[in-house]
Amino acid sequence: MARVMPKHIRSHKAFTLLEVLISITLMGIVIVALFSTVDMLQDSNQQLSEHLKKSKTISKAVKVLYADLMDSDGNITIQKEEMSRVCIEKTRHSLYALSEAKVCWVVLKEGNILVRIEGNGYHLPLLEDEKVEINPVMSEMKLFDLYHEKDKVLVLLQQKGKEPISFMLQGITKPAAKSSSSKTPPATPPAIQPPATSPTTPPPAPNPLQVPPQG
Repeated sequence: MARVMPKHIRSHKAFTLLEVLISITLMGIVIVALFSTVDMLQDSNQQLSEHLKKSKTISKAVKVLYADLMDSDGNITIQKEEMSRVCIEKTRHSLYALSEAKVCWVVLKEGNILVRIEGNGYHLPLLEDEKVEINPVMSEMKLFDLYHEKDKVLVLLQQKGKEPISFMLQGITKPAAKSSSSKTPPATPPAIQPPATSPTTPPPAPNPLQVPPQG
């Protein structure tokens, strides 16, 4: 006796091998595209993170330089010959808990690295017995310049391949120059002259050879 298959079973068709292979291929393409997208997102996030990190470093450096200048006494020296450097002879802003500090921002020739030097009463170039704190700030400096005119200070910074940074400060007055007027020595009092006296004629001395008159 022949068995009759149910109608819903007879209408179902199985996947052919070709359809399975096509499905696997499409799935592989989709997975590859997804992985490529994830890699692109990771690279983008990494580049963004590095950019933000560099931006934070630049922002921190600018804030420190800004504070050094704002808390200075206005005695700022700028040298652009051997190496670009800006020295603030006295500032209340210190990274090492000094009441007052001398701070110099110097671009080193090797690598064009901008460094910050903090200490007290040191010289450049440094002497052997001078103790200072040196902090690298930026590398591959293309521009580091500063202009001080009246009570305004203009700062320009630029790293290689980066956008330039500039800012201006006001209210930083140069210290008044010491007057070099020659001091006149005090006048010497006139010499006191003794009072004039009439000369007295002494009595004539007796002549021992003269014979006295006889009465």
